[in-house]
Amino acid sequence: MMGKPIAKITIVGGGTAGWMSALFLSTFVKGAKRAQGRIKVCLIESPNIPTVGVGEATVPGMPNILKMCGISEKRFFKTCNASFKLGVLFDRWNNDAAGKPLAYVNPFSKGKQIGGIDPAWYYLREGAGRFDFVQTISPCVDLWKSCKGPRPLGADEFAAHVGFAYHLDAGKFAGLLKDICIERGVEHILDDMVEVEKDERGHIAALHLEKGGRHPVELVIDCTGFRGLVINEALGVPFESYSRYLGNDRAMAVQLPHPDPNRIEPMTRSTALGAGWSWRVPLFNRIGTGYVFSSAHRTDDQARDEFRAHLAEFHPDGASAEPRVIPMRVGRTTRAWEKNCVAIGLTGGFIEPLESTAIYMIEMGLRWLLTYFPDSDFNQPVTDRYNKVSKDLYDEVRDFICLHYALNNRTDDDYWHDARNLDIPDSLAENIELWKHTLPAPFDLGAYSLFSPATYQAVLLGKGVYETGFGNPKMAPAIAMNKDRWKTYLKRTRIQIDQLTRDLPDHKVLLTHLRGELPQSAAAPLATVPLPGTARPIKAPPLMQTDSASLL
Repeated sequence: MMGKPIAKITIVGGGTAGWMSALFLSTFVKGAKRAQGRIKVCLIESPNIPTVGVGEATVPGMPNILKMCGISEKRFFKTCNASFKLGVLFDRWNNDAAGKPLAYVNPFSKGKQIGGIDPAWYYLREGAGRFDFVQTISPCVDLWKSCKGPRPLGADEFAAHVGFAYHLDAGKFAGLLKDICIERGVEHILDDMVEVEKDERGHIAALHLEKGGRHPVELVIDCTGFRGLVINEALGVPFESYSRYLGNDRAMAVQLPHPDPNRIEPMTRSTALGAGWSWRVPLFNRIGTGYVFSSAHRTDDQARDEFRAHLAEFHPDGASAEPRVIPMRVGRTTRAWEKNCVAIGLTGGFIEPLESTAIYMIEMGLRWLLTYFPDSDFNQPVTDRYNKVSKDLYDEVRDFICLHYALNNRTDDDYWHDARNLDIPDSLAENIELWKHTLPAPFDLGAYSLFSPATYQAVLLGKGVYETGFGNPKMAPAIAMNKDRWKTYLKRTRIQIDQLTRDLPDHKVLLTHLRGELPQSAAAPLATVPLPGTARPIKAPPLMQTDSASLL
């Protein structure tokens, strides 16, 4: 006999996690008929914890979230000062064989096979160390060089001529979700939770609020961030630290105006510094930037001085910036679903923001909740499966982030030596040994959610590890490679990329148009200038040279 249907969902905590939970649940669950009527969604957040708007980057599934939830892209761009993201530029994470800093891009648009063979194999044999791999498979580098957007003016909302994600103001995004949720009937309570009451099963029976008193609950979504007030504190579920794998535990963030307001890069930057790395997220109206670092290698004051010196490389106000310090809890809650409580967002876990996975983790946690939605019995097999898929995703993201550190070859600071000597998860260590002999392939990763073999290839080839002694991959001798076919592929790809780069509009112009602030006829591109603050040129292959200046 089945338990009673859930009639009400209570979310504790606001921010992106809380309001995104309210959006998903009110959109996809609230309309379902139940024996006790329609499911109600209530969000309780403290009036004493301000939402801080920072520049945040997302992954390519983000446009689909907005579309499936019925959010206008125009409203999103205008409200959240959003911009497009075509990939991530990694700068100074590794050195080449001559000891010079490398830069590479992890793109959102990937290449097609050449006669059934991955283009990475051709690149490894014909171009490694001489030109940039990504420019053989993707237009994103060329579009970034020219500061172009990913779709023509006047295209339909969410049209994807080139793979993209978004940059957004996280505070304003949470505000947008809040407004939409309230429009759709989500109950919003501004109050502080002072006590958690449990029943005889150990489930959460009620939340006691400072002003509102006793608030009975059936299903609780804990979005209280690193504090984990319900699942960690009240239910006692332990938190598993990833400090043995990842050394960064602090960050500092600051907002800066654009040095050139007419130039908005369609790319997230990740620049390695002395004891960590700095992000740079270009929004429509400003730049969000910060420094993720290890407190074992820098004090806050030392990190602030180092960060300011980096900011001064590309911004006139960088040396006087006043960043705020943010402690990070890196790891995961061991059971994301316990009793009648599900942890979403930072409460469920956090693996440093190197690959912009925070919102994606929220999305997947909510998708799984919809898939395994409970009744009042909260059957253990359902809970167990949710916890398994949640753990698997955290392991997948952890492994991919660890790869960036494990294969660094910097020698200028103890931090980088220590970073590559941290523990490596067994699942990644096995693949690292394998990839000394062959490139990443689908069978290596098993079931993956976000990071494909092509993404791993982009990192390995971008870091130049095979030119600096990591290994010597060999393709099966039974598979023939045709050099003429490779040359033809390069020529055709270059023609297509050049055409796309000429035809697509300037990024700032496109954003202005999407915000409804520019008539469609005003399509003339803005002037572009060389990009400051990076280490060395990414070169196109000889058959693919363009008229543009060096990329970096």
